Amino acid sequence: MSGLGSLLLFAVFFYFMMRFGCGAHMVHGHGGHEGHAGPGSGTGERVGSATEKDPVCGMAVPPDEGYTKMHEGRQYRFCSKKHLDQFEAEPQRYAQNKGGM
Repeated sequence: MSGLGSLLLFAVFFYFMMRFGCGAHMVHGHGGHEGHAGPGSGTGERVGSATEKDPVCGMAVPPDEGYTKMHEGRQYRFCSKKHLDQFEAEPQRYAQNKGGM
């Protein structure tokens, strides 16, 4: 019977941690919250965390949105599939318009 009690205690602890603790952002669908920085968490410093410009239209594209394409060792970010397709058709035309990385 003590095994069942331990299991129930663990289950209650797990529920509260997922509901209110470190797992809360996962349960509620948030990308992250203060104090939990890391790759893909949505907070803190990350490599390439600065907003980039779409080389086709010049629109600012946040790092977790849009489309990306590697071209000649550099990453380009696009606000739409249409602009990605335009870039792929003529990369030499748009690659020179890339903002600082």
